[in-house]
Amino acid sequence: MLLVLDVGNTNIVAGIYDKETLVVHWRVSSDRNKTADEYGILIGNLFAHNFIDTGKISDIVISTVVPPLTVPLVRMCQRYFNVKPLIVGPGVKTGIAIKYENPREVGADRIVNAVAAYEKYREYAPLIVIDMGTATTFCVINEKGEYLGGAIAPGIGISTEALFQRAAKLPRIELRKPRTVICRNTVRSMQAGIIYGYVGLIDGIVKRMKEELDQPAHVIATGGLAALMASEAASINALEPFLTLDGLRIIHKRNLPAPEVNYADRQNDHRPADRFSADGGSD
Repeated sequence: MLLVLDVGNTNIVAGIYDKETLVVHWRVSSDRNKTADEYGILIGNLFAHNFIDTGKISDIVISTVVPPLTVPLVRMCQRYFNVKPLIVGPGVKTGIAIKYENPREVGADRIVNAVAAYEKYREYAPLIVIDMGTATTFCVINEKGEYLGGAIAPGIGISTEALFQRAAKLPRIELRKPRTVICRNTVRSMQAGIIYGYVGLIDGIVKRMKEELDQPAHVIATGGLAALMASEAASINALEPFLTLDGLRIIHKRNLPAPEVNYADRQNDHRPADRFSADGGSD
C-alpha cells in the first residue's frame, strides 16, 4: 500500500491507497517543532486506530511547502516504515510542463494539484484549480497539460484570524455561512463579510482568468474550505476534496522504475509481429 503525505502550513493531510482506492485519510496540525519520533508515534497511533499494519506500507510519497518539516518526516518514514520516501520536487517526473518564469518557485502542492486535475479532467481543459488552504491559490493548466501560472490570495482562515487580532472589539468567529448578507449582529456580519467576500474574490478572479484565456475553462475546487465555498461560488464546476492526495498517487506511479525485460523470453517468442501499432497506425 502507498502512504501519501500532503504537508501544508496549517495541516498535514495523510492518506493510504490500495492501488487506486483511497482506503483512509487523516488531517492533523502541522508542527515545525515535532521530531521524527513524535511524528512516528502520531502516525502509528492513527494506523492503530484504524487497525492498519505499518508493515503493509511499501511506498511513501510526500509533497511539502514547509521545508523545515522535510528532514523529520523523511527520518520518520525511514525509521518507522523502513521506506525511503519520494519527495515531490525538481527531478521528479510529473508529466506537467511548467511555464513559470522560475519553475522552482511553484509550490509542490500546486504542481500535484495540476497533475491530478489534468489526469481527471483533461477533456475539459483549460482548467482552473482553486486550492483553499492557508493561502487560496488559483492555477491554470492548458489543453497540452502545461502549467501556465496563476494567482495567490490570503486564505479564508488567516484573513478571519487577522480581523480578530487587529480589531479590538471583533471576536474570533466560526466560519459558517449566514442566511443573509444584511446581518443584525456582529458575529453574523463578520461571517457574511468573510464568506460572501471570498465568493466574490473567487468568481472575480476566475472571470478575469477566463477573459485572459479567451475561452471557457473548467473550474475545480479543493482544499479544507472548498466544500464551504463551492455551494456559493457560481464559477466552480467540480469539488475534489482529495485532489492533492490523488495527485501524489499519480506522481508516485509515474516515478516507479520501469519493469525489467526478459530478453531470453523475447528471443524465444517466434510469434508473427502485429502489423499495426497500439495507436491503430501501420508500423
